[in-house]
Amino acid sequence: MSIGFLRQALNALQKQSRSRTSYRVNQWFKWLSPGLSVKRWLLISVGGVLLASLGLAIWIKLTPIFWMIELVRGFLGVITNLLPNYISGPLVLLGGLLLVLWGQTRTVGSITKVLRAEGGEELIDVLLAHRRLYRGPKIVVIGGGTGLSTLLRGLKTYSANITAIVTVADDGGSSGRLRQEFGVLPPGDIRNCLAALADEEKLLTELFQYRFRAGDGLTGHSFGNLFLTAMSDITGDLEQAVAASSKVLAVRGQVLPATLSDVRLWAELTDGRRIEGESSIPKAGGKIVKIGCIPANPPAVPAAIKAIKEADYIIIGPGSLYTSLIPNLLVPEIADAIAQSDAPRIYICNIMTQPGETEGYTVADHIRAIDAACGQRRLFDAVLIHKKSPSEQSLIRYAQQNSHPVFLDREAVAQLGRRIVLANVLYEDETGFVRHNPQKLAQVLLRWYGRSQSLLLRRRYANGELKIQNSKFKIK
Repeated sequence: MSIGFLRQALNALQKQSRSRTSYRVNQWFKWLSPGLSVKRWLLISVGGVLLASLGLAIWIKLTPIFWMIELVRGFLGVITNLLPNYISGPLVLLGGLLLVLWGQTRTVGSITKVLRAEGGEELIDVLLAHRRLYRGPKIVVIGGGTGLSTLLRGLKTYSANITAIVTVADDGGSSGRLRQEFGVLPPGDIRNCLAALADEEKLLTELFQYRFRAGDGLTGHSFGNLFLTAMSDITGDLEQAVAASSKVLAVRGQVLPATLSDVRLWAELTDGRRIEGESSIPKAGGKIVKIGCIPANPPAVPAAIKAIKEADYIIIGPGSLYTSLIPNLLVPEIADAIAQSDAPRIYICNIMTQPGETEGYTVADHIRAIDAACGQRRLFDAVLIHKKSPSEQSLIRYAQQNSHPVFLDREAVAQLGRRIVLANVLYEDETGFVRHNPQKLAQVLLRWYGRSQSLLLRRRYANGELKIQNSKFKIK
């Protein structure tokens, strides 16, 4: 019985050793992956050593090099006398390769030990992930509220070239108080986006969302809002504050306010009332027929326009239609830049209607509202809609708040010239709260982007071929 146990233990140790060796071999082969910018620098370093040695030899009139060559020649002569060249040659070659491998292994191992956090990923895996993310498409996401931060959590696993353009019209809660007391732009939505794009998202989200429960003037404020307010005061404006915070928090991508103007929303209702203030509009209890801002036509942040013009992919939403999405489009330069873009553009429609904003709205109603806000221009080519209805528990919970699933009126959407992308992107928590699933949503969006890119390339290729044929025909 004891011998059998020892054999089993020995076999387990051998398997563990083989698996560990196999793992290390796989890790080393990863270093040979193209595009890591590691092998080229090692070769350049070796070339530099050889060049420096040659320069030194020239400087000292080659005397040491001569005697070194003579020494090597004598040593090789002794070896070839003792062993034939077909034996001594491979042995010396193997010895040299083993020394090179040993030296490089120890070097990279020492670097990895220093750079890798304890219990973290292998350095090569970090480098490969970094290369993949920074080669990802340039994605611009436009919106605000929790919907935008939810989307960013999913997108950041596919690309680090993300720009989130966020509304600054919020005037409620902690953001509203800071806006009134310090005269700063509301940092709430920007805070959520920074936390979502940060590498240490879980810890930063908890820190940034932490709300003080005591203290004169601190009660109700979140730490993230106070942090951004302080950074705004130090750097001079919110844009610089967000840029500085992004460096501190190791954010993937960038977060930009739509405008640096002190924007205040207003809405006209069907009963003739005019409501001012982002937080007051949903509470008014009427149907919105027109929305605008004071001052009218606020200037855009130049970096936001630059990001839109260079974007490979533009995503609008998800978020509250009138208080999160449309406020960004009330900045004329942003709407113009989106309209002029050749990149694939998609709108993510909300799963549920929102009381005070979109009660009774269909998918087509959401599209019409966006078109009307930006002068009846088509800012997106397709609309992403959740496929299945939420659970009965969620429907009951939302019905109590006069909220219902957004109905898909296919014919009306088709008449508006938008393609429909249906997918299951719903997440429901234990209390029946409905939101988009970050990972599923990002997967669907990137899949649609891939198809759109393929169609666009084929179209451009076909147009190019057609021009060549026409020019040949003209020449003939």
